[in-house]
Amino acid sequence: MSSGNQNASCCSCHPTPDIDQLKELCRLMRIDIIKMLHKAGSGHPGGSLSAVEMIVALYFHHLRHNPKEPLWQDRDRFVLSKGHAVPVQYAALARAGYFDPALLDTLRTLGSPLQGHPDRLRCPGIEASTGALGQGLSIAVGMAMAAKLDQRDYRVFCMLGDGESQEGQVWESALNAPTFKLNNLCAILDWNLGQLDGLVADIQPIEPVAEKWAAFNWHVVEIDGNDIEQCLAALQEADRTTDRPTMIISRTIKGKGVSFMENDIPAWHGVAPNKDQTEAALQELQG
Repeated sequence: MSSGNQNASCCSCHPTPDIDQLKELCRLMRIDIIKMLHKAGSGHPGGSLSAVEMIVALYFHHLRHNPKEPLWQDRDRFVLSKGHAVPVQYAALARAGYFDPALLDTLRTLGSPLQGHPDRLRCPGIEASTGALGQGLSIAVGMAMAAKLDQRDYRVFCMLGDGESQEGQVWESALNAPTFKLNNLCAILDWNLGQLDGLVADIQPIEPVAEKWAAFNWHVVEIDGNDIEQCLAALQEADRTTDRPTMIISRTIKGKGVSFMENDIPAWHGVAPNKDQTEAALQELQG
């Protein structure tokens, strides 16, 4: 794993991934998500579960980062623009060693560093306070520009939601990144088809997504975002793209891993499982 290896560099120096180990981490993190949301009594399971494979690929193989030194200057940056899905990031940070996993039980409680949306001032490993949808890519563009100006080789990754892509600020950032030739920037669209009130296609369609980002002069990669091997390959392709930023269109299943949550939109966008639902979900994930 690249986690904690300050001598690692992009792409060519990544070790061969242990796919079975990464798949097991995906399963364990889904258990973490269900448990913490049930304990909190609120939160967003659907979009947290859909993003697990990509988050595992980033934190446990691809990112250059050091949990013992969260502010290491040459670390890669990850911005979770769809901040309501932060339980998946908390699960990754805990398992990577940024904080005691026991803190996961404090999700959304008063005084906890694990708030319902990411807080960079309170939680180690969080790069940006997000949740006001549409703003994360702008922050990531600024970080990528800073790396260029400072002549540093760290890379910046930003995960967006598909419903979030209805925000105009996303497209302003999409225009800026190629203009400044930010080949150190990789955006990831967690395309799970649903938002708070229903299907994205019924509320404000964003298709044709790939063609739009390509027209904005991004290198576009389309994958099954719940396939860990495709996630790893797409991230490596982004590293190899030297003339423009990359957009990974990651097609996922909302609520992935829990059969009664999968694609039940919007039932599981922002509702925590009750006791019986939690037991059923855990039995399925642990079975």
